[in-house]
Formats: sequence, structure tokens, C-alpha cells
Amino acid sequence: MFVRLKSWSRLIGDVVQGTAALKEEDNITLNMSKAEANVEKRRFISGVVEGFYGRPWTMDQRAELFKREQKWGLNSYLYAPKDDYKHRMYWRDLYSPQEAEQLIALISAARNHNVEFIYAISPGLDITFSNPKEVAALKRKFDQVKEFGCRSFSLLFDDIETEMCPSDKQAFTSFAHAQVAIANEVFQHLGQPEVFLFCPTDYCASFCTPNVPLSVYLQTVGEKLLQGIDILWTGPKVVSHKISVESIEEVSAVLKRPPVIWDNIHANDYDPQRLFLGPYKDRPTDLISKLRGVLTNPNCEFYPNFVAIHTLATWCKATPDEESDVEMREEDQDPCYSPQKALTLALTEWLQEFLNTDQTGGPQHPASRLRKDPSEEEPMQTDIGEAGYVPRPDENPLYTAEPLTLEDLKLLSDLFYLPYEHGPTARTMLQELDWLKKHSWAAAAQTEKTAEWCSRAQHFDKMCEAVVQMFNRLSNAPNRRILYDLYNYICDIKSGVGLARTYVKTLSGQGQPSAHVMNDDDPEPWGFRGGLSGEFQRMLPGHGNRDLFKHPPSTAVYCIRPFCPEDKDKVQSIFREMQRPEGDKAPLMMPQPLMSDILLDVETPPSPHCALVVEDEIAVCGYAFALMDAKPAAVKIQRELDVSVLKDFPSLLTVQVLPRVTDPSPAKRMISHLLSSLKNSGSAGVLCEARHSDKRMLDFYNKMGSFKPIQILGLPQDIIVLGAKL
Repeated sequence: MFVRLKSWSRLIGDVVQGTAALKEEDNITLNMSKAEANVEKRRFISGVVEGFYGRPWTMDQRAELFKREQKWGLNSYLYAPKDDYKHRMYWRDLYSPQEAEQLIALISAARNHNVEFIYAISPGLDITFSNPKEVAALKRKFDQVKEFGCRSFSLLFDDIETEMCPSDKQAFTSFAHAQVAIANEVFQHLGQPEVFLFCPTDYCASFCTPNVPLSVYLQTVGEKLLQGIDILWTGPKVVSHKISVESIEEVSAVLKRPPVIWDNIHANDYDPQRLFLGPYKDRPTDLISKLRGVLTNPNCEFYPNFVAIHTLATWCKATPDEESDVEMREEDQDPCYSPQKALTLALTEWLQEFLNTDQTGGPQHPASRLRKDPSEEEPMQTDIGEAGYVPRPDENPLYTAEPLTLEDLKLLSDLFYLPYEHGPTARTMLQELDWLKKHSWAAAAQTEKTAEWCSRAQHFDKMCEAVVQMFNRLSNAPNRRILYDLYNYICDIKSGVGLARTYVKTLSGQGQPSAHVMNDDDPEPWGFRGGLSGEFQRMLPGHGNRDLFKHPPSTAVYCIRPFCPEDKDKVQSIFREMQRPEGDKAPLMMPQPLMSDILLDVETPPSPHCALVVEDEIAVCGYAFALMDAKPAAVKIQRELDVSVLKDFPSLLTVQVLPRVTDPSPAKRMISHLLSSLKNSGSAGVLCEARHSDKRMLDFYNKMGSFKPIQILGLPQDIIVLGAKL
């Protein structure tokens, strides 16, 4: 307790030990009154926090950011890069003269552009709150930055362990009390600056126990933290999908002040395969009057943040009394802000950045020669080298780079939209691919659906081609700095789209099945999502359950179970139905029998553990049977099979499902189970028969990959035999 009183005495100053508690309370009241008097004078904080994990931005990039913020009406920049050693890991160390020179220049650049530079320090990894030397080190670090010309500060306790060391447990009743004591003391030491931000450890609703209103941690912060200190908050989650007025009113009541939103909606440091180029959205403009400010913590890559920051600036200005250059009202939407219109404004301006050739640090782009002012041309050519190459009429023409368009950037934004939402074009592509996959069987079996399938496949191919062309035009854009930040992402999406495009062409029967997509034996490394992370995800049971695109219908459930005698009539009904072409009402004319047909007879039943049926919400809708020894079936229908064929493929298999089962997964699962049973029983391989006219089943076996045609003499003209080795 004595140590704790000493800590509070430093916080208040001029305290007599015997009356410490009383004087502490009086002084806090005075300080709160002073701070409250200044609250109304403070402007709304709006801007950017560089608070991500990974390579920090360069000094030149930050200077460029300040210019953009001033141009777009933002006013703040929070310096908090997690990988700046002296911000977080080695927070006690003072900056060297060389580092000090850079920070001084940066703070000066921000001031020159009317941007408030907020310096943040994050000591929570290893600070001992009750040690006076630690507190002195923290003050010394802030004092150094204050000498650089910085007037605004922040103390961050995010992403740290919540267990206190024994010394702190003796001095403070809780983790929140320890943090508040340090924050209040530093705030007063710095002269109660107008901007001082505090990031709590429980900085979003999902971290609060049991919830926001009942969180003892937040209650302590709200009651004990001096009113001149603003509190950072990310919303319902670390990366919040939506932030409602009601949720902000709830947390404001607990914190006893409106929070400053640290918004991670565009942050991508948690997944190096994602980039977010969609607009600032799902935050109603009614929030503006309920908040102290909003800072976006965007993508790690600097140049792709144009959209994130530009649309935030548009949102911040979207108040009823603020005049806008563009009408933002939309039906049933926020009357002051339209995300899509804000996105178009940002992309239109960003396009000019792409076409800008006035840059350093890279080779001159050919387009820069085309944009030169004629008055700047040399009076005469001094080159003595060869003239420009001109191809002859019978040679390939010179490659001409097409200029990047606004539609290209809209497509780019759609493909890399937001954490909880794909852009409209991306959603359409996913829906089309899903439909084409699920209806590929039906398209092969039903003539009247083939035209629709082919039309939609062609439409999907055109969308894929648009992505490829967008990639080509981006790759030829003059501003290479933006391109280099985007390159890994656009290469990845081009590869993924290319694989999907090839797969759809395979489904349509154009050429041979693509080994890059279909081959499980030895695929190229660029043909699948690789790396150890990919391996782990595919092994985990929840893989895919958080995909933004849900495969409809989400309620379709299939049950695979062993065949029982009660299923006989339904299985035979399926067999008869699949013998008749769809829509044919004529009496059934039995064609040349297949070996597998006898498995539906009582005399030659499937082998033990080799008979399965699949049920949907209606009834049994398919079956899969196998026979360990195919000889009896061959003899019964008088099928001549070579001894070598039976040696390699001694077993027999058949599968059939009704056309209403558009998902091939149940049939694949049944076959996999039967093949495993046959292999465990000692079979070397399995064969099956299908009719040439049954394109649906032939397509299915072809996609299985393991079934290959077997050449057998004397087969009926309409029958093909396929085999799979086990």
C-alpha cells in the first residue's frame, strides 16, 4: 500500500503522506474541471494511425501522407508503428542524434501541413508500473520527443499480457489502476497537452468481461482516468464490421467520455494475402457527433491506402451542415454519405496518381516521354545510335501498352474490397463459378439446360479476361511505386482467376482436362495455395466456414448410410429412372445390360460393407454398390473379360444419383468409401461400366481422376469400361 501511495503522490504532487488519499481526490477534481473546460475547444480528431505490424512507412511516404491529409481535410497522424523498436520493444532507449534529426523533420513536415503529429509509445510488454525508475524512463522518453517539437502524445497498452508482476500486485489493486496511474502521471508531467490518447488493453467490446457495461476494467478506466485524456476504441471487435451509434453510446457511458475510434477496417497486417481497397463504410455519419475522433489504421503498404484515407476524409466531412462537391444521398442509405460515390471520387483521383510519371527511385517509364511538354524538347537530336525499330508488314507489330482506366480501378477495388465483404464483381464471379460447378452434371445430361450453361460459362470467361486485361494495364502504369505495392496481390488474383477459368473450360469440354487444375498426382506449385499455413488450414475441421461467399443452398444436407433391405424398391426405382432419357414418357426399353446391373438382383448382391445409399431432404436419391469379385457379374451377362484385365481390376463398382443432386460431393464420398473397403479387402483395382450416351456419368468419372478407359475387345458399341487401380 505504501508503494501505491507513493505512486499517487507523484501523480498529484505536493502531498503529505498522512493525507495523501484526501488531497489526491481534491486535486483530481480540480484537474478534471480544468480538462473539461478545454474539451469543448478541441477539434474533431481525424486522420491516420500508423499502428500496424510489419515494415514501417518511410519518411518520404509519411511526408507525402501529410500533403494528402491537408488536401483532403484530415488533421492528425498518430505515430505508432509496432516494428519501430524504440516505440515498443526498446521503449526505454532514447533516440540517437540521427533518429532525432529524422523525427524533428517529420514533426516539422506535419506542422507545415496543419497535421497534428501525435507521438505514441507502447511500454506494456515489460514495464513495471510500481517502479519509479520505469516511470522516470517513460517521462524521459516523452520529454525527448517533446523537445523535437511534438505537442501531442499517446500511451498504448494494447496487445499485451494482463497478468501483473508480484511487485505491481502489491502496489495496485488491478491492472486498470496501474495503467491509469501511469497515464495520469505522464499526462500531468507533460503539462496536460490538448491531445493525449490512451489505448486500453480491452480496446474493443469482444475483449470486455462479461460485456462493456459490466466490465470492471473499463469502469476503472472511465472513473479514474483524467478527463483531458481521450481513449482509443476499435468498436465491437478488433476489426469491426459495423460500428453503431448505440454501441458508441454504450461505451461512452462507461468511459465517461466519447472515444476516438482506432479503425482497423482496412488493416491487413494479420494476413499477408489480403489487401483492402474498398470504401470506408458501415459507420453511420450520425457517429461523428458522438465521437472525439476517427483514425484509420490501414493497409501496411503505403500507396494502396489512397482509397482508405480518401473515403475516410469524405466520411468525416459528411455532416448535414457541410457542403459537398457531390450529392451523397442514396435511397434508404445514410443521407450524408454514400460509400459507392465516395469510392468513385477516390478512384477517379487515384487514377491520376497511377498516370503520374513525376517520380524518383525507378527507371523512366516510356510514357513519360510522351507526356513531356514540347517546349522542353531538345532543339536537336544528338543520339548517334540506331533509329527506332519499325517492323515490316509481315512481322509482329510493336507492343503498345493500353492506358489504365477508371473501370480497371473499380474492378481492382471489387477484387480487394473489405474484410467482411467482396465487391459486386467479385461476388458475381463467385456466384457464377458456383453455379457452373453445381450444374455441370445437369448441363451434360439435359439438353435444354446446355444453352444456359454455355452462355453463363462464356460470361464468366469474359469476366476473367477483364481481370487479366486489368492486370496488364496496371503492370504498364507509369507510376511504378504504386504498382510495386500492388504487384504481389494482383499476381495472386490473376493466378486464381486463371485456374478458375481453365476449370470452367474443362467442364465445358473444350480440349483435354487441365492437368494444372485436375491432376492430384503431381501438380505445379503455382496451381494451388501452398505453404505450411495452407497445409494447416486444409487439415483443420473449420477450414472454409468463414468464407465470405457461402455456397448456396446452405440448407442442402445429404446423409450417406449403409444400404438396408427397405431401400430396395427405392434403389430399383432410381435405376429405372436413370435408364430413361429425361422427359421421355414412352415405355422403358431396356438397353444392353451392364455388369453392374446384376448388383440390383437378389441373386448377386453387393459384397459386405460395399453397399451405400445417399438421402436428401426428400428421400433416397442415389446409391453406390461394389462387388469384390467381378467374375460372376461378367459370366451372368456373358461379358468376355481378359484374364489380365481381371488381374489388375478384379472388383466391380457402380454409382448412380438422381439429377436433382447437383453437388457431386455425395457420389464422390460414397465411391471413396467403397474403394477404401475394397483395397482393405485385398483388391488390386476396380472397374465400372458406363454408356457412351451417359455423358453425365462419364464426365463424373473423368473428374474423379483415378478412372481411366480400358480397351476391351468385343464390347457392345454403346458401352465403355473404366478402371481404377487401388
